[in-house]
Amino acid sequence: MNNIDHDPFQEQKLEKLQKITNLIPVVGFVPALWTVYRRQGSRQILSVSRFSIQLTLVWAIAYSLLWLSSLQTSENLTLRLLYLNGLLTSGYILVCLGLMVRVWQRKN
Repeated sequence: MNNIDHDPFQEQKLEKLQKITNLIPVVGFVPALWTVYRRQGSRQILSVSRFSIQLTLVWAIAYSLLWLSSLQTSENLTLRLLYLNGLLTSGYILVCLGLMVRVWQRKN
């Protein structure tokens, strides 16, 4: 294979796509977990994957705790806990989208 056919920018595009895929809210957990399990990719990809896993696990635990506690309380407190749950989920999605934009703009 010739060096003429080798495109160094193609690898950068694939890395950026893999980082963005790992940061997709909720769904990105699976490819991120696969990347960390297989230890594939550069140091940056592994770092983004680990952060995505941690962020998703923290959100899932907090979401579950708020939802379960809302089932066992009075009506007023249930509404407040579910509202807080919605704010938490919205924040999680906005953080993921913000990180995806930063990766798209090639910022650390």
